[in-house]
Amino acid sequence: MTQPPHDGPTAQSPEELRRQVERTRRELGETVEALAARTDVKARAQEKASQARTQAAAVAGQAKEQAASAVGQAKEQAASVAGQARTQAASVAGQAKARAGEVAHRVRGRVPEPVRDKAVRATGQARAAASRAGRTWYEKAPEPVRETAARSARATRDNRVLLLTGAGAGVLLLWLALRRRAG
Repeated sequence: MTQPPHDGPTAQSPEELRRQVERTRRELGETVEALAARTDVKARAQEKASQARTQAAAVAGQAKEQAASAVGQAKEQAASVAGQARTQAASVAGQAKARAGEVAHRVRGRVPEPVRDKAVRATGQARAAASRAGRTWYEKAPEPVRETAARSARATRDNRVLLLTGAGAGVLLLWLALRRRAG
């Protein structure tokens, strides 16, 4: 029992011995704390859970930012494409209208007078028949059906530009799809 627990020199004085004992106590306390921390499963699990929550929150924040950025870019691109489609649709509609006017002018010049007169009479008769059919429908259709039809007609008239733009964009998209398919 006279031999020290380690291979180091023994203390020469009581004061030195006290310092060695104090240092040994401090080291032993640190070792005990480290062992206790390793064996405290609940505290370690809570620490790991806290780290996981922090990481998950960071990843979720990044994902949210990326999603918001992607949505913003998609909106910008959609607005740009819609603007281009409107411009192209207006251009195509203008060209079609001009072409139809040219064709109508050429046809009008080549159609004999009796045929034109007959076409004018037939157009008048078709309008009169459509008017009669409309009156008959109005008289025989139930009130809720007439109200729904009137609301639909008003909505169509009020949104004519939007409907024509949508139809033009649809025609343009169909034309592009067919063109891609053919190419």
